[in-house]
Amino acid sequence: MKFDKPITIALSKGRIFKQTLPLLAHAGIEPADDPETSRKLILATNHPQVKLLIIRATDVPTYVQWGAADMGIAGKDVLLEHGGEGLYEPLDLKIARCRLMVAGRAGAELTGTPLRVATKYVNAARRHFAAKGQQVEIIKLYGSMELAPLVGLADLIVDLVESGDTLKANGLVPLEHITDISARLVVNKAAWKMKHATVTCLLAALREAVSSEPPRS
Repeated sequence: MKFDKPITIALSKGRIFKQTLPLLAHAGIEPADDPETSRKLILATNHPQVKLLIIRATDVPTYVQWGAADMGIAGKDVLLEHGGEGLYEPLDLKIARCRLMVAGRAGAELTGTPLRVATKYVNAARRHFAAKGQQVEIIKLYGSMELAPLVGLADLIVDLVESGDTLKANGLVPLEHITDISARLVVNKAAWKMKHATVTCLLAALREAVSSEPPRS
């Protein structure tokens, strides 16, 4: 595959990176180093016109929005929090799939007096409860969300749920589905115009790869 202009793709380590590799390989792109073992933050690839930026998952849309990367791959949860400004979201890659859920103790109240909700997904949680006309107090946490209802910090949590095993192990259950989550390809709006032929060529290859790959959780 030939690209007429250089392209920088922002990715995060971990599950999204690993599940993106087969899709990139379908487009003829393979990283020169393994980000899990390399300390490099900018990875060359076998394609002279393509390089990868390895950054925190939550920073991917910011790097793409401000043009430090032309394209990026981020979970829909991250994009919901970011808001999507300055980005096009042309493709659901159907990888790293899970659900954004409201969870709590079995039988927990979902209505009534203002409830306290612990989450790192502040914007998504606020939009969800506002759409129901439900007044809540949001408490921002960065980890161990399941602990909040157990020690009385919050009535409910909003978090990503895959198997539900972590909730179950801590005496919690999913109570309300907010949205399905998967990794999405995002493109800087300026790059879409200035590098349109290159971007659409890579997009077409990734779209073909997604259609030929079985869905991954």
